[in-house]
Amino acid sequence: MKIAALYSGGKDSTFAIYRAIQQGREIACLITLKSANPASYMFHVPNIDIVKLQAKALGIPLVFKKTAGIKEEELKDLRAALIAAKKKYNIEGVVSGAIASEYQRYRVETVCADLGLKSIAPLWHLDPERYLSEEIKDSFDIIITAVASGGFDPSWLGRKLDLLALEDLKKLHAKFGVHLSGEGGEYESMVLDCPLFKKKLLIEDAEKVWREDSGFYIVKKAKLVAKK
Repeated sequence: MKIAALYSGGKDSTFAIYRAIQQGREIACLITLKSANPASYMFHVPNIDIVKLQAKALGIPLVFKKTAGIKEEELKDLRAALIAAKKKYNIEGVVSGAIASEYQRYRVETVCADLGLKSIAPLWHLDPERYLSEEIKDSFDIIITAVASGGFDPSWLGRKLDLLALEDLKKLHAKFGVHLSGEGGEYESMVLDCPLFKKKLLIEDAEKVWREDSGFYIVKKAKLVAKK
């Protein structure tokens, strides 16, 4: 089955592709929507333009569209992107990185059903600690690009998501209720390298921006480099 992948460049959407390929599915294209609304309910916002480099690293065509990010209205833009992907790449399904968000999964499933596409969520209800441990074990190089929850501070911005970071996330979960996978928007991530990448992402210039209890790691310049 040829499928499209809803892609943000973060750990969840990248690992969903990884799982889908392991299951024998063909990823015909990636679909990314760039939202003008930083508080979009549906789409990842921080550093979203970096997906253009990540798509090259994956060697998969990218359908990149813009959306105003207006709640519920943004689904029309997703629908238009899926129609374009269906026409150009003959996709039969759509894979997403949904883990626990009923809001996102229901809306993706609704749009897919309307277009006769199968909605695939290979990470749905995975145990978050086991899931993150598996990503780390499988050599996913992930950094934190945004935080918005109690317990986080600027030191988390740009931090590598490794086993030590996972232990610290578990402490934040116990004290502040932070979802280990960041499914509640507590943090956002970016994949710099993984087994699917033909080249890895190198960040050449970045800036930390902190405002009261939240912050962003803004990538200003990046490039793809050969793996050693």
